Amino acid sequence: MARWLAALAFMFVLSMAHAPVSTTALAQDAYPTRPVKLLIPYPAAGTNDVLARIVGEKLQAKWGQPIVVENRTGGAGNIAAAMAWQAEPDGYTLLVSATPPIATNQSLFKQLNYKPEEFVPITNFGSVSNLIIVRKGLPVNSVSELIAYAKANPGKLVYGSQGAGNTPHLTANMFMTMTGTQMVHVPYRGETLVLQDMLGERVDIFFGNISGALALYRDGQLKVLAVLDKARSIAMPDVPTSAEAGLPGLVSGAWYAMVGPPRLKPDLRDQIAKAVIEAIKMPDVQQRFRALNVEPDGGTPAETDTFIKNEVRRWGEVIRSNNIVLE
Repeated sequence: MARWLAALAFMFVLSMAHAPVSTTALAQDAYPTRPVKLLIPYPAAGTNDVLARIVGEKLQAKWGQPIVVENRTGGAGNIAAAMAWQAEPDGYTLLVSATPPIATNQSLFKQLNYKPEEFVPITNFGSVSNLIIVRKGLPVNSVSELIAYAKANPGKLVYGSQGAGNTPHLTANMFMTMTGTQMVHVPYRGETLVLQDMLGERVDIFFGNISGALALYRDGQLKVLAVLDKARSIAMPDVPTSAEAGLPGLVSGAWYAMVGPPRLKPDLRDQIAKAVIEAIKMPDVQQRFRALNVEPDGGTPAETDTFIKNEVRRWGEVIRSNNIVLE
């Protein structure tokens, strides 16, 4: 009997050794086994690109695999977004993007060749507040004075943006709706060009972000009337928030999130999120983010999902109420 039991036990152990391993567990434990691609919808050296590279360095060190940052620009960010959406849901192609391709383009464009709502949220890298920036020679020094001036000069103030549908353009429309004012839009190919024309006194207002305007503000070449956030900026603590300036609903900024292709499995999503969030929480990473005037976030996939849905709803209302449509 003892020999029979021993033989039975041996056969059981042998069968377990040859039992199939869960493919989900194996994939999760093995990931990644080859380079991971981060698709960026905007040019190299921009904030979106730099943030991705900072986090990519940490992921490469952790995973022992190359992190390839690939800039696929054009189409208001839709080219890179479509590539990410069409990618295999294996975690080897991820999108790191600013607001438009994830949260506003579905309301701006009549047709897209991807479905933003099908992206799998991983984490929000961080955000940067927008500002109400005015040229030095404009005779206003507060938001209330700006509103009064705009009402006294309907259709005469010029505001710039990086193009129709960008956050500064949408923010200007939000401002005009809230204040009952009318201004003229002049789209540019980039933020630098807007600021250059502000210095030349050809553009009156720009609802751009802190990163681009901070040095010019500190040098006294531009005026900043408000930070469009719920808290004052550490970089310019003397500038009031939009609420303090009398427009509590005027909250605007850029944010940068990582999402995966549709059908990315929850286990793999969570594994990627854990590594990315750990990288964002590192003190040196946070310091580098803040040097770009980006406030680090690193929320969970669930928190990021809720955040993106709220942004889709909020900006969608602005776009529809102002009849903004892009081809």
